[in-house]
Amino acid sequence: MSSSPSPQSWRPFPFLLLAILVVALPLIGISCGGSKANVRNDESNAAVQPAAVDVTTAAVIVRELPRYFEATGSLTGDQQTDVAPSVAGKVVAIGVELGSYVKRGQMIVRLDDVDAKLRVQQAVAQVEQSKAALRQAEEKVGVRPGQSYDLNKVPEVANARVALELTEKNLRRAEKLIESGDVSKSMYDQQKAQRDQLKEVYESALSLARQNFAAVATARANVANAESQLGLARRSLSYALVFSPIDGFVSERTADLGEYVSPSTKVATIVRINPLRVRIDIPEQAIPSVTVGQSVSVTTSAWPDKNFSGRVARISPNVTPTSRTMTVEAEIENGSGALKPGQFATVRILQSRAEPAVLVPSRAVRTESGVSRVFVIKDGRAQERLVQLGQSEGDLVEIKGGVAADELVATSNIEQLGDGMAVKQ
Repeated sequence: MSSSPSPQSWRPFPFLLLAILVVALPLIGISCGGSKANVRNDESNAAVQPAAVDVTTAAVIVRELPRYFEATGSLTGDQQTDVAPSVAGKVVAIGVELGSYVKRGQMIVRLDDVDAKLRVQQAVAQVEQSKAALRQAEEKVGVRPGQSYDLNKVPEVANARVALELTEKNLRRAEKLIESGDVSKSMYDQQKAQRDQLKEVYESALSLARQNFAAVATARANVANAESQLGLARRSLSYALVFSPIDGFVSERTADLGEYVSPSTKVATIVRINPLRVRIDIPEQAIPSVTVGQSVSVTTSAWPDKNFSGRVARISPNVTPTSRTMTVEAEIENGSGALKPGQFATVRILQSRAEPAVLVPSRAVRTESGVSRVFVIKDGRAQERLVQLGQSEGDLVEIKGGVAADELVATSNIEQLGDGMAVKQ
């Protein structure tokens, strides 16, 4: 007969099961926790790795590029003049405003001319008076207006001269006859006295004629002087109108109605803006490549996409000792009037030769603190290249070293790129 276990024999089993669970549960938790930690580490590593930058690219090209020398200067008018009156007076009319275009001889201002007109009238009267006195003097000696005079042609002088010459001839005959006794001494003395008397008459007539002709000369001089005074008066009257000496634009008008101005007062400034001039300094080594008549082009910040053509007009004969530069002056065609005096301009003096140049789009270059760099894209990554820039040609810029022909450079999002970064094209 078998016996069944007693309740006391099964009592330790629950405690054993409980002990196993206590030991196993932490191990299971550790295993699960480790799996979750690995997942978090993988996600963290994925977050640290930067995403690839989207870029567009362009190939580096090599082509012949015309060479030029570039410098900067300020544009000035071809001619500029400050207009001032020649006489003092009150401004009674103004013919121009700021920015007006004027032709040479066009009125700028008009001054009060009442006094000047009165002086002209006085001078006219003086001329008429002088001419009347001249006519009287010429009629007195029988000389027509403007005719030259000869003293021996005056009737009184001519008659006295004929009588004197006759008595002198008779006196010479008497001198010969007195030696032969055919003429008495008293007759000779009588003829000699007659000769002396007629000589005095001739000299008196000659002196009177000289006086009369001197009066004519004086009257003629008075007329000439009066006409000169009339010319001066009319000239002073013309000064009441102040004209522009050149064609151009009014860059400044300082006179106002009612203002009293003098010859030292500027009433306006006129500037001719076609062509314009610009002066630049070129280095000593560039002197052989610059000649008069050479083509130049000009750009300004106001018209960055437009080139204005011109030519080298004048070259200084001297090199500045301190800077070792030479001054060159160019004339720029400005028929449209787009350029203005005083604008800052970049001048390019074109050279005759062309040389191969490495070019990239200007948008591919990033310049910071004077350092320029481009990013070459190769094998899905960006390679930073420090470069030196040369000439610009439209939207292209020359690169002096650092990149080679047919390499690809990034042209977008370059501000997000760094050396070695992954990119997507």
